[in-house]
Amino acid sequence: MSDSKFRRKKEFTRVLPEKCVALIISLTSPRDACRSALVSTALRSVADSDAVWERFLPSDYMEIISKSSSPSLLSLSKKDLYFHLSFHPILIENDNMSFQLEKETGKKCYMLGARALSIIWGDTPSNWRWTSLPESRFSEVAEFKIVWWLFVRGKIENKILSSRTNYAAYLVFKLNRNKYGFRERTVCLRVKVEGMESGEMRNAFLDPPQNVAQQAKKKGDGWMEIEMGEFWNERGDDGTMECILRETDTGYHKRGLIIEGIELRPKDIGR
Repeated sequence: MSDSKFRRKKEFTRVLPEKCVALIISLTSPRDACRSALVSTALRSVADSDAVWERFLPSDYMEIISKSSSPSLLSLSKKDLYFHLSFHPILIENDNMSFQLEKETGKKCYMLGARALSIIWGDTPSNWRWTSLPESRFSEVAEFKIVWWLFVRGKIENKILSSRTNYAAYLVFKLNRNKYGFRERTVCLRVKVEGMESGEMRNAFLDPPQNVAQQAKKKGDGWMEIEMGEFWNERGDDGTMECILRETDTGYHKRGLIIEGIELRPKDIGR
């Protein structure tokens, strides 16, 4: 940065009241706020202030955190809280869901844990087993032993999601060594508004044959994810979204699928 530009930056912070500078920075983005903090010591104190970073947090963040498994996070500065929530999901809804922020925008991300899903025969020990894995954020995941019909559904109310945001839903899973039945058949993935038949539907291999490209992607936490579909959330007025995994060809039995949950997060951020 040239000396003249640096002087103008310093003059900018001296001419305007601190509250005005904080408001201007809060109307930018978390990335821009971090850049502003590097300009000068005077600007850093404003750019790092609670007045700025509280604007980047969801309006209902206090309610969400106070009802979570980590209410002590409310004692953090707003900037520290923002980055903690960006990199460390917290458990909510009796530890059956998780909440996180998308780090670039502060938009809400949720994961429905396996216990928050409706799983056909999920409470039948001969078909499914509830177990714990150290790499999961939840205390239990669902592992099925053997099934012919596979039907898993997750629901989330649009009103708790960020408005004017394009969301995608992802099945978060892995296959164990005894996997069977997923290489021969695709599964149906669907995202739709509850009570309506219209909605995106796609077929995908969870364990693709050698001549088929891998559709699932590895996450950094040891799990796989595959996109189930996407939807636009305007202002949360569309009721409840349903995310469905289905394979009902009774001629093939299936085993070895482990489900951590269904994650919903903003898509195409920055495009």
